[in-house]
Amino acid sequence: MNRVLLIGSPNSGKSSLFNRLTGLNQRVANFPGITVDVASGPISGLPDVELVDFPGTYSLQPISGEEAVAVEFFQRALTDPDVRHVLCVVDATRLEKSLYFTLQVIRECQQRGKAVTVLGNMADVLQSNDLTLDHAGLSEAIGAPVLMISARQGIGIDQLLTHLRQRLITQEPVSSRWSETPDALLRGTAHQLAQEFGPRGDVLVRSQLRLDSFFLNTGLGGIAFFCIMFLLFQSIFTWSAPVMDAVEGVVMATGAALVPLIENQLIADFVADALFGGIGAFLVFVPQIFVLTLIIGILEDSGYLARAALICHRPLKAFGLTGKSFIPMLSGVACAIPAIYAARAVDSPWQRVMTYLAIPLMPCSARLPVYALLIAVFIPNETALFGLVGWQGLALFSIYFFGMFAALVITGIVSRFSKGVRSELPFVLELPPYRLPSVRPILRMAINRSKHFVTKAGKVILAVTVAVWILGYFPNGGADLGSSWLGTLGRWIQPLFEPIGLDWRYGVAILSSFLAREVFVGTLGTIFGIEGAEENMLPLVEQIQASGLPLGSGIALLVFFAIALQCVSTVAILSKEGSLSLALRMLVTYLVAAYLLALLTFSVVEAVL
Repeated sequence: MNRVLLIGSPNSGKSSLFNRLTGLNQRVANFPGITVDVASGPISGLPDVELVDFPGTYSLQPISGEEAVAVEFFQRALTDPDVRHVLCVVDATRLEKSLYFTLQVIRECQQRGKAVTVLGNMADVLQSNDLTLDHAGLSEAIGAPVLMISARQGIGIDQLLTHLRQRLITQEPVSSRWSETPDALLRGTAHQLAQEFGPRGDVLVRSQLRLDSFFLNTGLGGIAFFCIMFLLFQSIFTWSAPVMDAVEGVVMATGAALVPLIENQLIADFVADALFGGIGAFLVFVPQIFVLTLIIGILEDSGYLARAALICHRPLKAFGLTGKSFIPMLSGVACAIPAIYAARAVDSPWQRVMTYLAIPLMPCSARLPVYALLIAVFIPNETALFGLVGWQGLALFSIYFFGMFAALVITGIVSRFSKGVRSELPFVLELPPYRLPSVRPILRMAINRSKHFVTKAGKVILAVTVAVWILGYFPNGGADLGSSWLGTLGRWIQPLFEPIGLDWRYGVAILSSFLAREVFVGTLGTIFGIEGAEENMLPLVEQIQASGLPLGSGIALLVFFAIALQCVSTVAILSKEGSLSLALRMLVTYLVAAYLLALLTFSVVEAVL
């Protein structure tokens, strides 16, 4: 099959063009050695031609690891005899920035005998502002065809398909005009060509500056920032909740319908609790991943995400992070799973690792049932300051703040003591023009990200779920969790928890919470003989209070859960997005740190009391 490569700078509209040319018949893959997505699919109207979409890069002289692997793969692809043509997308409204990269692409293609067509995108923006680009003159100057298109509105797409069909049928000789030109000369040439053939006037620049004067303003921009981040948080934490409940309901209803048809009790219990319970444990995260990717895609495509990163960069830099770490960290307050995916936006590999370190310490929603139970047990439901401040609410705020503070402290310490091994990259950030988002590419990205989670992480999550079910079911058929293999394991590790005043029951609950943090509540309810403890905690609260659990143990548990126990989903995604070594080191390190801090907390509280 003939292949056509599609390449361009970020924010040039390349993804919108790819989506329009291929429709929904696409696939996304991580090629060997490539940590960024490379999408491909047959071109609509040219079914025998495969279009390969490369990640956006600013230059063929990369400054980040992600750009380096993308450039390397592009150069390797140029040696493929099936590659017949290269389409280079430029932002017609920012011609000088795009032309330098375009000339680099033309040079590389000429060295390998590949034909290039330059696509001047954003033709609709030029028309709406009464601006023009002399594409005929530019084409003659660079020695390559230049076509004006609008990927958003479909302008020039038919002409592009006709041009591409003719070029693939008639293989014309490739010029060598730029094949030996150094980068320094290409940069100067790009400036001259943009001045001569680019659109006149500063209408677009003035429009962007007016909006930036608001969004980057210290006062009004700060208010807008917090409002937008609040909407992002609500979309992840609240708006996706009905869909999450619906997914869980469908999975449980399907299981309830199928399980009675199974006569063998062992198989029925396995299907109900391990398979459908395991499936529900990770499918429930899919709506959050989809919504987060969708909202972040809208913010990025509109041009605001770059402004948010700029606002947050200076305060986060002191802790070894970057402004681009803010969105993943904020997303982690809802769930670590979509937050780890969002960390792909961090360019620097080192700062991405720092972001990975911070995300599991964000107080995610799965911890909330644990916090609510322990706070209800030990903190009275009373108010102060004439009813304005509730003690339980203040305790919840304190533990949330503690998790966020711990994340910054840990990344700050690791960054400070790793200066000799980390790779320093400048904070390079383009402020793209403000635009209306393109819906179809954003939807495609959200769907692909959700599929990736189900197909990659789902296998690991389901395997661990089955393993924990087996430990809890045998040898008594699930009749008594305390006498199961899991209960026996809990008694084996009881000496670890006795120094913080906990017995085997809490050890078992902590072990089971590795599936999902909120399972801690349900497991304790099962051990104490209370059904539906997740929905109604009051009987469980009364049972724990009656059991005489010390206050120091309760606070130590709060500290332990704030630091430790990334759930299996988090570990699985970290191993896929980062590395298995990183995921296991974080798991062990945070467990040890959480235990030591819990032990210290218990000792201090008991000494004070």
